[in-house]
Amino acid sequence: MTPTLWSLVQYTTTGEDTRLGIAADGLLRTVPDALRDLDALSLLREWSTHRPLLLDLDVEALTPVDGASLLAPITYPNAVLCAGANYYDHAEEMGTARPDPDAEPFFFLKSPTTSVVGPDSAIAIFDDGRSKVDWEAELGVVIGTECTAITVAEAPAHIAGYVVANDISDRGVFHRDNSVFPAFEWDWVGHKSQNGFCPLGPGIVPSWQVPDPQSLKIRLDVNGVVKQDSDTAQMVTGVFDLVAAASRIMTLAPGDIILTGTPAGVGMPRHDFLRDGDVVTVDIDGIGRLTNTIVVK
Repeated sequence: MTPTLWSLVQYTTTGEDTRLGIAADGLLRTVPDALRDLDALSLLREWSTHRPLLLDLDVEALTPVDGASLLAPITYPNAVLCAGANYYDHAEEMGTARPDPDAEPFFFLKSPTTSVVGPDSAIAIFDDGRSKVDWEAELGVVIGTECTAITVAEAPAHIAGYVVANDISDRGVFHRDNSVFPAFEWDWVGHKSQNGFCPLGPGIVPSWQVPDPQSLKIRLDVNGVVKQDSDTAQMVTGVFDLVAAASRIMTLAPGDIILTGTPAGVGMPRHDFLRDGDVVTVDIDGIGRLTNTIVVK
């Protein structure tokens, strides 16, 4: 019998705190009793201990949950690192030089506490004439065990799972005129870390359910109109190489997330940006579907 595919989610019901759950076949279920008092970050901090139980999980034996609302699958990671210009087709549409797969990847940070939101969350943007808010469908890698300066071969053992992400970006505020120094011309905080600019979800798919993270279809639509349609084979630096490279910069902790870059189809080259009421959906085969609605502040 084919095992049931599932993901780890966080949810709440009216008047209750954040709880850990299992999502499978369109249903939300409770976790086994041994995990009942944990949230996602607590589980990940003891990933090696709980992994055997999850490997043998009998999803059908778990109790369904009614009337729940999904939250961000991790609240909150210690760090959210993002790989820039990491898809060949995206680099081409942005007019950059063809990335060198042997070069060290470029990373930037998003605020882990204020930018991370969950599925179905509204994302508030400015309507000030300057903001130009863009979408970026991405595969997120969730770290399961602490690692520092690991090799590419060691990286898979430190990955707990994968999640759908959208690296929301405000192109309008990215460049600053009349900066006091050339290095300060680029505002990465305003560009990438506004409130709600890192929607994640719906859940964390364990790594053993993803045989090859470099063969996943990734798509994004706005109001049902497809904008991005590619696959993770387009990555310049693959998932395991990214984890190893990030671990050489900083110690990666359980629950940390690495966003692996976005494929072609972002709005900037076509001056096509998000507006009030837009519904943005990211789909990654085998990982899930993430939907968020844009509202004006």
